[in-house]
Amino acid sequence: MPKSKRSKLVSLTKVDKKTREHKSAVMENVKENADKWKYCWLFEVGAMRNAHLKTVRNLWKDSARIFFSRSALLAKALGTTPEEEHCTGIHKLAKQIEGQVGLLFTDTEPQEVIEWFADFSQPDFARAGNVASRTVILPVGPIMMHHSDPPIPFPHNEDPQLRKLGLTTTMERGVPTLRTPHKLCQKGKVLTSEQAQLLKLIGEKMVTFRVSLIARWDAATGEVTQVEGPKLTAEEVVAGDVEDE
Repeated sequence: MPKSKRSKLVSLTKVDKKTREHKSAVMENVKENADKWKYCWLFEVGAMRNAHLKTVRNLWKDSARIFFSRSALLAKALGTTPEEEHCTGIHKLAKQIEGQVGLLFTDTEPQEVIEWFADFSQPDFARAGNVASRTVILPVGPIMMHHSDPPIPFPHNEDPQLRKLGLTTTMERGVPTLRTPHKLCQKGKVLTSEQAQLLKLIGEKMVTFRVSLIARWDAATGEVTQVEGPKLTAEEVVAGDVEDE
């Protein structure tokens, strides 16, 4: 009997493991860039989102090279001891690589880099596991979508989903409506998946993608300089996309 030509669902949940060849290629690429540029910056990301990191890559594509991969791979590429280091002094930077971090190779002078990243941020929607940055209470009346300007009420066909996410709604003139205020989330509390989904539906952005510079290696001197200034909190670093270079 011939096989059916009907469309079949293909699961995207499984991702092929990176091969040894791929890892070796990434390491070689890191080493080549360490030889090419004047500075190597170590950075971490708050509220990591691949789309926002791609924006940073595009904005720096003509003047830098960015790697955001597994920390062990990046550290091994640079070398974590004086005997293993690829460039003089760079092991002092490699020893600080842990967790979800990246490398930025560039010739741009340090002050300009520091000022650029201090000024760059992108608000985004929180996910389950993030901590609520403020208390959100939905008022009595139609539930509004704040994606649009001005905000508009949810259509009637969204009512089942709103109820499934924990809202007690009634239909008034075909619009999902609250008769009593509903505390969607409380500042400082970890968000559930239902709360995160509701916040996204109503258009409330609670996290901010930003890049925090940790340290800088200077090819000319082999010295590593720590970057002063506020660092990311544990809540900012946790939860997010993980991009593999």
